[in-house]
Amino acid sequence: MIIKAIVLDIDGTLLNTGKIIAEKTKQALIAAQEKGIKVILASGRPTTGMLELAEQLEMTKYEGFLVSYNGVRVTDCLTKGVLFNQAMSIETGQAILEHLKKFDVIAMIDKEDYLYVNDVYSGMLDLPDGAFNIIEYEARGGNFKLSEIDDLAAFATFPINKILIAAQPEYLQKIAPALHAPFDKIVTAAFSAPFYFEFTDKGIDKAKALNTVFPEMGIHSENIIAFGDGHNDRSIIEYAGIGVAMGNAVDALKEIADDVTLSCDEDGIAAGLEKYL
Repeated sequence: MIIKAIVLDIDGTLLNTGKIIAEKTKQALIAAQEKGIKVILASGRPTTGMLELAEQLEMTKYEGFLVSYNGVRVTDCLTKGVLFNQAMSIETGQAILEHLKKFDVIAMIDKEDYLYVNDVYSGMLDLPDGAFNIIEYEARGGNFKLSEIDDLAAFATFPINKILIAAQPEYLQKIAPALHAPFDKIVTAAFSAPFYFEFTDKGIDKAKALNTVFPEMGIHSENIIAFGDGHNDRSIIEYAGIGVAMGNAVDALKEIADDVTLSCDEDGIAAGLEKYL
């Protein structure tokens, strides 16, 4: 098996719990790129929230790629060209945002430089590690300016790449079926964290993006090693020739992975690359 590409989730995989790329992991990825292996970041994050990390990994120099919004868009780091994009229709996005008004959730959508929410002051969640401002976190992580919109459904007269929903984990687990049920046949819905539930267009996942774009470049599933930690990484772990779950991954991902490496705080990617490259 010839490895031609390394596919990496970001949060909980590439980034450690301090939200940085550890130096050992960074150097391992740069060394792989020096050998001609492509690095592909594949995340639920918006494209704008991935650019700084791509810069740290020198992905423009080595012609890497970004798979953003859980597979909605693929961007070439060198040319900044969009190689694939499959947004929800305007009608679908508006219907979902209208439906979300029935629930005690924080809805977030983005367009260009802005993240749109109902109330920028309503982002606090009570999580096990303490109070957490999810709107601030998402805006800073995506490098967005914030804008308040009273009625997101009426405002969203444009195709939406992803509708992000945040809520208390226990409540979100309880209502997830009701959130998704009316749109089951037209969208993909998934947890990306215990407090995040996301809607994208039907059939969208990270593996579909990979399979749509990269075989034409000679990068097929058997040429890929993929690393992930969450439920939304299942598709890339199953798709890749070698699918590796992080030591901190959810149990469901570990069960279907080809291998389990060290955690994101123990340079699990570097350990995995040392083993397989």
